Amino acid sequence: MSRISAGLRCLLAGVCLAGSVPPWGWWPLAFIGFALIDRLLAERSVRSRFGRMALVTVAWIYPSTIWMWDMTPPGYLVAGALFALYYGVAAALTPSDWRRRIVFPGAFALAELARWSWPFGGVPLAHMAMSQVDTPVGQVARLGGPALVVVVVVVIGQAISSCAGSAQGSRDAFRYGVVGTAVALALVAGAFLAPRSTAVSEIDAALVQGGGPQRTRASSDQEPIVLARHIEASKAIEPSIDLVLWPENVVNPGRYLDENRAFSEVVQVAQATDAPVLAGWFKPVSDTTTANYQSVINSDGTETDVYDKVRLVPFGEFVPLRGLVVWLAETTMGTNPLPRRNVRIGTAEPVLDTEVGPVGVSISWEGFFEHRARHSVREGAQLLTNPTNGSSYWLTIVQTQQVASNQLRAIENDRWVLQVAPTGLSAVIDPNGKVVQRTDVSERRVLTHTVEMRDGRTLHSRVGWWPVLLYGLAAIAWGLLRPRLSPHRAEVRRSP
Repeated sequence: MSRISAGLRCLLAGVCLAGSVPPWGWWPLAFIGFALIDRLLAERSVRSRFGRMALVTVAWIYPSTIWMWDMTPPGYLVAGALFALYYGVAAALTPSDWRRRIVFPGAFALAELARWSWPFGGVPLAHMAMSQVDTPVGQVARLGGPALVVVVVVVIGQAISSCAGSAQGSRDAFRYGVVGTAVALALVAGAFLAPRSTAVSEIDAALVQGGGPQRTRASSDQEPIVLARHIEASKAIEPSIDLVLWPENVVNPGRYLDENRAFSEVVQVAQATDAPVLAGWFKPVSDTTTANYQSVINSDGTETDVYDKVRLVPFGEFVPLRGLVVWLAETTMGTNPLPRRNVRIGTAEPVLDTEVGPVGVSISWEGFFEHRARHSVREGAQLLTNPTNGSSYWLTIVQTQQVASNQLRAIENDRWVLQVAPTGLSAVIDPNGKVVQRTDVSERRVLTHTVEMRDGRTLHSRVGWWPVLLYGLAAIAWGLLRPRLSPHRAEVRRSP
């Protein structure tokens, strides 16, 4: 194909990948995208494979992370270019012949794992596992987490490409298509047959979304307003509720909000509902440090447990290389928009002891990282929560992708997951990853639902992503060491 035609096909493949993830969520596009990628990599040089996959990534990552432009245009551009490098390397390490059907799924999954981990702790957004949360393929997360879902998506795309090739008379292509389809079906079937957790009790939970305008930055004059919205919304909670969940940092003592007064008002909500309130706090603890934590406040006026956020947002909750970065910001922008204080890193286990049982907590950004929820379950969590604050984000890309991430967390750990935000999106998600209830952006609403406290662990919650990591490394090594053709096949090819 000509260079222009190849470039257009790369862009089309990337657009398909972007369109498959939230907020668009047209999940079949993921398979079409990888079918196109399989053809783009076939019989191409290392340099060509790298360049084509990098171009695919540009067309995938930039549209699906466009919200970043509103917060940091340079960061948006740099992040997209860096991730294009990751996936370009994965394609370059993949042989261009039949071996790519074995190597590329693992190599691509390794690139995803790398992006989810580095730099600055990783950016697990707009990834391919999100595209399948409402399909049977998403259930594979119960076996191997989001990384294994990614592998299955790539395999299905390659199988489609192979079947298209078989229509042109290639027996090898037909065989690869059959094998790929069989592998995908076996993993999906295994996900439905694998051991699951069991329900130990039921509770009635209330998720409070106070409402308010989207795309607003945090400011001291908003502190009492945000708290008041959630107190007012909590008045709609019906009697006999067992647990009340508030979003991240809606209790924000500071210039206009006294800490003792704020605490007493939360206690009044706990007394009115006769249920513990899991409230999100955000307050300065020194000139250089801020605390972001979730606490259990009971109707008797006691605060019985606290969890400080561990996984922090780079440049939002902490500033790497602060001296250099601040100097660059002041030099290039004439101002310093970065936070003056770093959020302190928590050390406690991500589980809150409550009257209804152990509740796992992943605060905001932590919900995107599968190992945080897995850590909670390992420590005994019977219910998972993700209090968050997306009020400052542009569009609804982050919010919808966070719901998709929590659908994966539910499947991976076979737990109910409760996501609650001050201006949305808030959601109740069952252990199959189904969104049972969900709010809209900016509305004031209380979601109430009967959820199960569950005990037991899935295969993924026990093992994590290690099997996928080992498969990816072994596949790349095999592809590099194995000759293009086995001696037997090479001899057959030379025969008259």
